[in-house]
Amino acid sequence: MPGKNTSRKKRIEAVIEYFQREMPEPVTELGYENPYELIVSVILSAQCTDKRVNMITPSLFRKYPGPTELAAASQEDVFELIKSCSYPNNKAKHLRGMAKVLSKEFGEKVPEDVVSLQKLPGVGRKSANVIASVIHKMPVMPVDTHVFRVSARIGLTEGARNPLQAENQLYEVFPPELIPDAHHWLILHGRYVCQARKPKCSECGLTEVCKFYITRTKPALPADKNAE
Repeated sequence: MPGKNTSRKKRIEAVIEYFQREMPEPVTELGYENPYELIVSVILSAQCTDKRVNMITPSLFRKYPGPTELAAASQEDVFELIKSCSYPNNKAKHLRGMAKVLSKEFGEKVPEDVVSLQKLPGVGRKSANVIASVIHKMPVMPVDTHVFRVSARIGLTEGARNPLQAENQLYEVFPPELIPDAHHWLILHGRYVCQARKPKCSECGLTEVCKFYITRTKPALPADKNAE
């Protein structure tokens, strides 16, 4: 049985086995019906919950069903529809800019590669990875706060100081064909179980291999009877 001396290989095998069993078909919690809608939702989701984004987007998509309509919108009109999310001014600007670039440079077709995706205003490396992973099933790993925290706690990453370092380590952990699923596994596990302030270790099925849990529950050394 895995425990304190679990090898990295055994830990990875156990994590993959667990998530394949518990989350065989993980999907994003953002609501969307096409690649354009996903880009809009991803831009809105920065430092905002998926739940809030899903409350905003139905009316936004009704008024601006495609990039052409959104590109022609005014800053004020977009702001009014998204003002309940975080940083609505910046996001309204990014949404309009994204729509213009998507229309003029890409013929309204969402590019597949992360380099081209990052040419869209409001789409950084993490967002580009999300879109490429979800829409095109590309073997790229978006690292948000959940992925960064969970992978470090379990012991899938070691000493990663930033999202890019964690991303590169995770490419060595998961086979390419599993990376799109692994992205959702780690996000959902961090969102509902391995939470930042109060991780629900009692509800977690990975405690036998999780470095964080094993370290927390390690018995204290017996007191030295000869100590003063």
